[in-house]
Amino acid sequence: MDFLSIILDILLSAAFWTAVLRIATPYVLGTLGELLCERAGVLNLGIEGIMTLGAMAGWMAVYQGADLWTGVLVAASCGALLGLLHAALTVPLGLSQHVTGIGVTLLGTSLSYFVYRLVLPQASTPPTVEPFQPLGLPGALAQTPLTYLAFLLVAVVAYVLYRTPVGLAVRMVGENPAAAEAQGLNVTAIRIGAVMAGSALMALAGAFLTLSAFNAFFFNMVNGRGWICIALVVFASWRPGKAMLGALLFAVFDALQLRLQQASGGVLPYQLFLMMPYLLSILALVLVARRASYPRALMIPYRKGER
Repeated sequence: MDFLSIILDILLSAAFWTAVLRIATPYVLGTLGELLCERAGVLNLGIEGIMTLGAMAGWMAVYQGADLWTGVLVAASCGALLGLLHAALTVPLGLSQHVTGIGVTLLGTSLSYFVYRLVLPQASTPPTVEPFQPLGLPGALAQTPLTYLAFLLVAVVAYVLYRTPVGLAVRMVGENPAAAEAQGLNVTAIRIGAVMAGSALMALAGAFLTLSAFNAFFFNMVNGRGWICIALVVFASWRPGKAMLGALLFAVFDALQLRLQQASGGVLPYQLFLMMPYLLSILALVLVARRASYPRALMIPYRKGER
């Protein structure tokens, strides 16, 4: 069987597309969260730490006896709190969004590992919980509830951004905060709210990993997914629908490389396949990003009364 036939067989497999939807879920949630923050004019480089804290907090809540949806709520709440910290430092105080975001990533990651070791100091292997089970809806590939929720949120976020006064306010403070203030809007409050909501979505992406994709929390499980989400926002030109397509595209590359590794039989180094989704994503990003229209006030601090 030649190489093209192998790829065609993979692409025609239902199991492949089931895996694509599962792999894409944390990227969809994380990208939506980052997109909300940046639409309001705030770059959130804390996404990696927020996803890690969401993964740990959601799993820990369930491990301590809470039900799965309570674990999801706990994860989202922890993400919103880290988002509040990031926003409080960058919006009213005008501190560097880059430096603050990296600090939030370090804080969220370190806090997650500290709490895990504090609660389970003797654990040599990660304890497990009973995760969400796949639901086979009519006409859909079997996925867990969080996957369905992630793709539903794409439509919700798009509707809110483009069809509601709240979404108009968020986009306005990201494009022209002075004009928003002139219309009587509180730029600081809107930006803080957008960052908190976006960070809650990022934490949900982390909770998906421990409560749906896997059944345990382990160190480095986020594994750079947050940084990919930041790139996907640019690929999507800050639009929710294109963000979903970008996440699916990356998931296709990732799922494909796993199956090509198996099909190659070890003839080619596995590192070559591991690089493939990132190289193809960079190529797609370069082709699309040149035409991207970014929020004009992104990363620009704003103080009330300034023009």
